[in-house]
Amino acid sequence: MTENTITPMLNINDACADKILEEARSAHERYLIKQQEADLERAIECYVDTIKNNPTISESYYRLASLLLIKGQISVEGALEQCKTAVSLEPSNPNAHIYTGYFQCLNGNFKEAEQEFSLAISGSGLNSARPRLFLSKVLLNRIQNNSSSVKDVMKFLYYFLSGSMMIMWDCPSLKMFYKFLANDFSVFSYKTLGETFEKMKLFPTALDAYSKGLEKTAQGNLFYQKMGDLSLECNDIKSSLECYKKAYEMNPSDREVLIKLATINQTYFPEKIDLTIDYYTLLLEFGIDLDKIYYELGHLYLKKNDKIHAVSAFKLAEELNPENPYYNNSLAYAYVKAELYDDAIEYYQKAIKLNPDSEWTSIVCHALGAIYAEIKENFQAAEATFNAGMVLDPKNIDIQLSLGDLFMAQNDLDKAIKTYCDAISTDPLNFMSYAKTGLALWEKDYLEESVVAFHKSIELNPDFEIAQNNLGVVYLDGYGDPKTSLEYFKNAININPNYTLAYFNLARAYQAIGDKAHAAEYYQMTMDLNKITEELSEKDIRKRLFDLFE
Repeated sequence: MTENTITPMLNINDACADKILEEARSAHERYLIKQQEADLERAIECYVDTIKNNPTISESYYRLASLLLIKGQISVEGALEQCKTAVSLEPSNPNAHIYTGYFQCLNGNFKEAEQEFSLAISGSGLNSARPRLFLSKVLLNRIQNNSSSVKDVMKFLYYFLSGSMMIMWDCPSLKMFYKFLANDFSVFSYKTLGETFEKMKLFPTALDAYSKGLEKTAQGNLFYQKMGDLSLECNDIKSSLECYKKAYEMNPSDREVLIKLATINQTYFPEKIDLTIDYYTLLLEFGIDLDKIYYELGHLYLKKNDKIHAVSAFKLAEELNPENPYYNNSLAYAYVKAELYDDAIEYYQKAIKLNPDSEWTSIVCHALGAIYAEIKENFQAAEATFNAGMVLDPKNIDIQLSLGDLFMAQNDLDKAIKTYCDAISTDPLNFMSYAKTGLALWEKDYLEESVVAFHKSIELNPDFEIAQNNLGVVYLDGYGDPKTSLEYFKNAININPNYTLAYFNLARAYQAIGDKAHAAEYYQMTMDLNKITEELSEKDIRKRLFDLFE
């Protein structure tokens, strides 16, 4: 009774193993033609299931070994162990010896490989084309390494020529060759047709050709890419992204598709920072252009305000390519964000020293000078750095204005005025230069000149609220003309309703006129805003408000 129970179960397992093995072969074959990851995974899964159901089928071991090696899940030594199991189960199986010989070649054991290919030849008869060609390759390797004899040359010619002739009787090879040829012809036809329509600007027709290629051939990955490229050209970003996603799902080892996914997400979907980071992180696994990938990751982490990861990413990029000025500059900027200013100074200095472009380096000098001035309060170093930047790019208005600000901070009004005027000479249409000049002239008690400068700034940019407010201050406190000043304070508030200082100055103007009601109203508004902006002394505002009614 026990025997009758067990025997059918074994038969069921054998039948199941044969069915799964056939599915594994199909998936393996599809992978060889299409090179798509999903087929590779399916083939591995089926070979493993075959072994579970019937561990005596030698084919499962050597085929599984080849796929696991492609996946990087086992070493060559591990693949050889699998092949040894296959040979032990079926010593006369030519394919087991072919795979063993192939792995021996990969391991550098050419003598052992030669023996395996010889065994495969002796057991294959007319279907021995493949092992003969493999053996000829081993012999050619020996000849090229100058360790051969005349006998080896003759053997090479014999096995190479006989293998080339006998390929006509190698049915498995011919079958696979026919499938490759048929598929490649279809791929070529639909791809060429689609590209022709693209050149003719017949985009819908081209898309239809690619869709048919997707349906009729085994190269879904290729045609999804073509459809994605075409959609991107037509500015259909959503469709393009979907096509690239499908292409990637079919072949996750396609680096170019992954680059396109990362780039599109980064460019068109800035809110999907985490997804873009995931794509770039996957690109790291390919081990290609790692410095560029870390550089992009650094910028993405900065957008997330993730300062630690940003510094780490830029640091890795810089370590891989320390002579890249842009990596050094970005690393310095990340250190500034992390408030590690000494480190930032070091890498800004390095970027400046590398100096790939005068205009760009001038901007870096500006950033470094700002750290010296605002953080380190090393005015001498800041001035030297700003001057160096202006030598590199005399048209850099921003760095000229910062140098003027530096002189203002040191109360050197004459140098500040001269520097601001130099900036005006460089660019007579820069409204900020006139506004800063007006402020320096006001501090120097040059009232008429400051009014002219502020008016010019407002003329160039009527929406610059600071110039409007400061011009009002000149009329109010310089000329003692509060009525004229009202207009400019109101303009500043209309431009920026949260401009606390403008409310305060407007209240002062109304107070000077004697309009206590409006003065009280604007002092109260100043006090309310100041709780948020904290620009002014609340005690001073409150005192002025109370003084109105004493």
